[in-house]
Amino acid sequence: MTWTGNRRALVRPHMITGGRAVPTHDVFDDISIIRLHEDAEHRDDVALMAPEPRRVLQLCRFGGLSVAEIAAHLRLPVTAVKVLLSDLLDTGHIIATHQITPAPRDHSHDFLERVLSGLRNL
Repeated sequence: MTWTGNRRALVRPHMITGGRAVPTHDVFDDISIIRLHEDAEHRDDVALMAPEPRRVLQLCRFGGLSVAEIAAHLRLPVTAVKVLLSDLLDTGHIIATHQITPAPRDHSHDFLERVLSGLRNL
């Protein structure tokens, strides 16, 4: 009999995080952008890392990725990825930034008149 359903990962997320469920840093949300520190790939400790943290470094090699994107590439829950990322932040391999861009504000008189007109037409 062949099982055609979703295949489970061979290594469960709690094994990858060493049993930890909470990251050491509370700076990550799903849209935080993760970038490599400038010398991250050339450090001696990269060869000693587990496969998942090395994969994070490989994924971010060509530019920043969001936490959600990294989780999707690794096929791991976001919570497990946040634990991995906090370890990489602790060791100085990555930099986390928030990509929040302010919405453009158009408070011109003409714009407000158009809004008011639209509300009246409702």
